[in-house]
Amino acid sequence: MEPEVAVNWSDFHACFEIDKYTYILANTPSFKCALLYLLITLLSVVTTCGNILVIIPIIYFKQLHTPTNLLVVSLAMTDLLVGVLIFPLSMTFSLSSCLNRRHLFCKIRGSFDITLTTCSILNLCCISVDRYYAVCQPLTYRAKITHRVVVIMIIVSWGVSTLIGITIIITGLNNEECEERCLVDVLMANTIGPMFSFYLPMMILLCIYLKIFLVAQRQARSIHNTTCQSTKSGATVSKLERKATKTLAIVLGIFLLCWTPFFLCATFQPFINNPVPLPVIETLYWLALSNSMLNPFIYAFFYSWFRAAFRMIISGKIFQGDFANIKLH
Repeated sequence: MEPEVAVNWSDFHACFEIDKYTYILANTPSFKCALLYLLITLLSVVTTCGNILVIIPIIYFKQLHTPTNLLVVSLAMTDLLVGVLIFPLSMTFSLSSCLNRRHLFCKIRGSFDITLTTCSILNLCCISVDRYYAVCQPLTYRAKITHRVVVIMIIVSWGVSTLIGITIIITGLNNEECEERCLVDVLMANTIGPMFSFYLPMMILLCIYLKIFLVAQRQARSIHNTTCQSTKSGATVSKLERKATKTLAIVLGIFLLCWTPFFLCATFQPFINNPVPLPVIETLYWLALSNSMLNPFIYAFFYSWFRAAFRMIISGKIFQGDFANIKLH
């Protein structure tokens, strides 16, 4: 999702040059440009491979066929598509080259950006709902958060995200005749779009996780003050749920750290006198996209099942027999 910005032609971009007040790809890429493209290619490969390594174990091992992990797969799919689609498209149609937004592929890239960003945060909203019931209402969790309910949540998340992305691209095509920035275009790109695809879901997420945190604290105090064996058994389950909640809360925190600077820049850009330099905006944009690469490392750090599955896949053991029912530790 690129913000509408005023072009400052004194800005420098490693891979583009100015031709008639428009950024175009340089015929002879500089060393900095080659280094930048190498870095982006590396990010794309790591993002793609990392998220494939998240998806395969959850699909293959029956132990991991839980409602929570279905939502994790949906989130990993959005990150995988960022690695497969957004990184390559952004190398060819960068923010600088798409400032006038006249190229169809720029609009397509922008639509993918919006769709996948919105889908990521909606998936995080669904995960927060799952964690809320797991921690705050454990007795009714299995009855309310079933596989069927989770599938419906995933379909709604992808459907709403796709609808928003298509709406944005149609709005852009309808405003093609504008010589200057259209009011509708600016509102969609800088205000309405970020409000519905980022700020509103972010506030909902923070409220839900605050509630979960308060309930988890009360549970921890209750468990600490109880000594009976049956409660200790329940405490073990509660501890596992809290660990999963903590891990997914960290995923949310990393998402917010990566995306918030870009959205704040996009929102306040039209209201400041001195436009933010393009290299700064592009840096924030790549920081935001790098979030899709980080999630697999979070799973690897916190989940022993991920590390065990990773070793089986890398060693090729998973292809030597049927291990679908194996217990991962």
